Amino acid sequence: MKIGILQTGHAPEALLKTHGNYDQLFHKLLEGQGFEFETFSVVENQFPKGPHDAEGWLITGSKHGAYEHHAWIPPLEELIRDIYATKRALVGICFGHQIIAQALGGRVEKFDGGWSVGRCQYQMGSETIALNAWHQDQVVARPETARVLASNDFCANAILGYGDTVWTVQAHPEFDAEFIDGLIRFRGKGVVPEAQLEDAAATLDVPTDNARFAQHIGSFFKSNPA
Repeated sequence: MKIGILQTGHAPEALLKTHGNYDQLFHKLLEGQGFEFETFSVVENQFPKGPHDAEGWLITGSKHGAYEHHAWIPPLEELIRDIYATKRALVGICFGHQIIAQALGGRVEKFDGGWSVGRCQYQMGSETIALNAWHQDQVVARPETARVLASNDFCANAILGYGDTVWTVQAHPEFDAEFIDGLIRFRGKGVVPEAQLEDAAATLDVPTDNARFAQHIGSFFKSNPA
């Protein structure tokens, strides 16, 4: 099954050699599940011809805001609506989660409650799940077609589902402890409050549910073949 990765940002330069770019993090996350990948660097205006160029789609995280005025954002929103209309599987992570919501009628803002960084817990039905987060923006008003699948006190719309073909998560199942440590050192200083960076660093050794979410994403794609 071919997964098209819509890359909307780049990893910090200091982490590229050791961890790879954002698309490569998903290669690693979904390794062994039988997928092939093609990356379209939409952040550099490199777009597929349309939703039929892949059997499933994944939108990465980004340092950019979904509400910012970049030339690549309107065509990305149009592509999202086209993918949704063709009922191809679509997964969005962090910025991907936000831009899908915005494209389908929701609203994204810089959250006045501040940042969420490092290991966070979310309530998903009767279960508590743990994933690494790194965001200040949030989906503050979800589209009419979206249903909440997970949340916590800080992030009401942490995981959203749209019918059977779109699944999005605000946190980062592709970020392991080493990557979060790198973000703390190379992207967080002077941006995220120091106390939050210290709290995030203190939980680097605590396990997350990344592997479980990798299987969930893989199963989601396979259950929605184009």
